[in-house]
Amino acid sequence: MIDLLNEIRACDVCKGALPHAPRPVIDASLQSKIIIIGQAPGRKVHLSGIPWDDASGQRLREWMGISTERFYNTAHIAIIPMGFCYPGKGASGDLPPRKECAPLWHTQLLQLLTQQKLTLLIGQHAQKYYLGGKQKKNLTETVRNYMDYLPDFLPLPHPSPRNRFWLQKNPWFEKNLLPELKKSIAEILGDKS
Repeated sequence: MIDLLNEIRACDVCKGALPHAPRPVIDASLQSKIIIIGQAPGRKVHLSGIPWDDASGQRLREWMGISTERFYNTAHIAIIPMGFCYPGKGASGDLPPRKECAPLWHTQLLQLLTQQKLTLLIGQHAQKYYLGGKQKKNLTETVRNYMDYLPDFLPLPHPSPRNRFWLQKNPWFEKNLLPELKKSIAEILGDKS
């Protein structure tokens, strides 16, 4: 695993296609029980090199009901984005993740993550890649029908502050799904609460 992570962190396949020099961001270990597959690092994460080191990450940790220390403990959590490098800014936010990363690295990573109990699929890019023909007509319906994908996958919207209107329009998410998410996370990590 260490060799593979070092290889990924040294990857420069997209060099020249990115607005900055490649800086792949990933975190995992052979012991990881929960895998978070998100989109791609944002600008702040690109600068720090720490996955989910932004407002979206703070909200994600709140959704999961876990501390920052636990979130960054790779014995608990593996963080594998669809695109490992910051893709740059678009008209309405960050650009989509680069398409080269997931096919190049995900299979190798997932073959090593044998302790995995749950994979969180954050956003439409991760959901499309991993759920394929099983996803619903849109992200809202895919997330609303999250029980269809358990116990392997749990689809989530992106926790970005930009999605506050989606959260307001879909109160069932916080009322129904988040308690289930927190309960599942606690059970997987051995919390008694």
